[in-house]
Amino acid sequence: MRKIVNSKSYDQFCLSHKASLRLREVGQLDALNETDPGAYWPAAAGPRELSLNRCWVSIPRDDKRLVQVVEELQGEANGHCAELKVVSIPDVVSWIIVTANGSEHVSEQLRTWA
Repeated sequence: MRKIVNSKSYDQFCLSHKASLRLREVGQLDALNETDPGAYWPAAAGPRELSLNRCWVSIPRDDKRLVQVVEELQGEANGHCAELKVVSIPDVVSWIIVTANGSEHVSEQLRTWA
């Protein structure tokens, strides 16, 4: 089974500053290559700081380290207005993240032609 992170809230997917720091600790490459938004204001990087809790939106949702951090931190991994959830799907399924009414879900990718 493959695990994928999506957001069940009505805002965009993002991680908390705490989750971004943990991703760096576990060696996630995208997190290591990005600038730490809380590096200059560590005392202000608490969970209520909007600008410092919209981190790493570009990490692939099936990244094993991302899944690990979200499962480990649970609610503390949620970025500003995010509600992250890990879902499991069969390995053979081609999948996409679909946003409906502001909330995301993982869906099997179907073929389309235009």
